[in-house]
Amino acid sequence: MKKYIALSLLVFLASCNAKKAVVSETNATTTLSADKVIENHYNTKRDFKTLYIKANIGYKSDKTSQNVNAEIRIKKDETILISIRVLGITMAKGIITPTEVKYYEKLNGKFFEGDYSSLSKWLGTDLDFNKLQNLLVGQAIDNLKTGKYKTTIENERYKLKEVSGKDLEKEFFFEGSKFLVKEEEIIQKAKNRMLHVTYPNYQEYPEMFLPTAIQIEAFDQEKKTSINIEYNTVNFNEEISFPYSVPDGYERIFIN
Repeated sequence: MKKYIALSLLVFLASCNAKKAVVSETNATTTLSADKVIENHYNTKRDFKTLYIKANIGYKSDKTSQNVNAEIRIKKDETILISIRVLGITMAKGIITPTEVKYYEKLNGKFFEGDYSSLSKWLGTDLDFNKLQNLLVGQAIDNLKTGKYKTTIENERYKLKEVSGKDLEKEFFFEGSKFLVKEEEIIQKAKNRMLHVTYPNYQEYPEMFLPTAIQIEAFDQEKKTSINIEYNTVNFNEEISFPYSVPDGYERIFIN
């Protein structure tokens, strides 16, 4: 249960504007350099200060499955607060900043406070604030400007594949007009781990293009976890608060 809460937090980890039509995907047809694909991806508008999302989350592993409601609050580049509710009752809450991670879960009365290094080791994947924020807003998880990539056209999408001798294999797929990320995959061969993220559709708002849903599959050894997030209500640039306090009597856990 603790890992479920932590992984759920990972993959979460003007007032509400009228929605426009779902963004039509354009096929990639013209050969471009990796640098040009990366430049076009980062030129896509993401002009927001705060973001408030209500979502449905479906979680499934080899042993359990559950559907919950989530409330996600983001102050760009500063704070992310995620509340997970079942039948209107807050079952878990986490607050994430660039330097620390805090969360508690009600079922076992536990809470965690620490940095990203210990949590990343526990989850089996590198984690930081920027990666979580990028995941939620539909930007490539990694900072593509710091890596070296080769580009091809595959299944009518631009594909970036990282060129390195590291254990990690990374691939990113983009549609052909707005260069919105459609899929990304990170593989750790030595540890038999894989993270695969898919964005089925995007919605256009005045502030940005935002995913309508996020589909995540994580493989660790022979274990598979699937998380599907559907965004229901989205508000931009409101004054929002980030209330977080651990209930009395909860036990702190430490991750070695």
